[in-house]
Amino acid sequence: MSCVAGTSRSSTLFAPPQSLGSSICTRASKSAFTQADTMSRRQSSWPPQASLPAITITSNSTLLSSHSARPPRNASEIIPRLYISDLAFAESSVHLSSHQITHILSVLPGAIFRPPTSILPNQPVRMQVRIDDLPFAELAAHLPKTTSFIRDALNSNSDARVLVHCAEGISRSVSVVAAYLMAQYGWKPEEAVAFIKSKRRIADPNFGFIQQLHEYARDVLGNLVPAIPSPLSSAI
Repeated sequence: MSCVAGTSRSSTLFAPPQSLGSSICTRASKSAFTQADTMSRRQSSWPPQASLPAITITSNSTLLSSHSARPPRNASEIIPRLYISDLAFAESSVHLSSHQITHILSVLPGAIFRPPTSILPNQPVRMQVRIDDLPFAELAAHLPKTTSFIRDALNSNSDARVLVHCAEGISRSVSVVAAYLMAQYGWKPEEAVAFIKSKRRIADPNFGFIQQLHEYARDVLGNLVPAIPSPLSSAI
């Protein structure tokens, strides 16, 4: 019997077995291809980008493009010409220039952005002591040289200005400046830290550093005569 569309109702309801099988195979093939293609795309995008480990680049050019994203806090002048700040302030050419910083003592590990001479013509003299802000990190062994750096810098010129910084200007830099004040004025650790707190409210050395300041006073300073009269009575 001839099957012509529109001439036989049955021809529109039933397909020949061979045609039906071919249609089923075609759909199955397309489905298998689609599943395989989807699986391939999933595999090619694994693992997700968000799970890839970050790579830290510490070149100065990279730091130049990223350091300005951290807004600096103001530096605190502890005694005339001696400042404490956070890392962002110490990396800012604008703030270093406006405060006329001539010497920088960095108390933290890792890379520190140094503004190039093209934007900071008068480059500060620098010293870095790599200490983590942990109670059992070794601080006391570094205090004689940090104290000497600060003292020599301030004595080098009446226009010299020293910046001591760590990451936040709270613990490590405060401890280093406290050690200098102890050596300079014969203060106890508590007196030195209290004086700094009166100038910088967020100052708060960790308990391990306070203990090491006591060790520094006992083992290194001893009965050392203060270099100059103490301003403690008029400052606190």
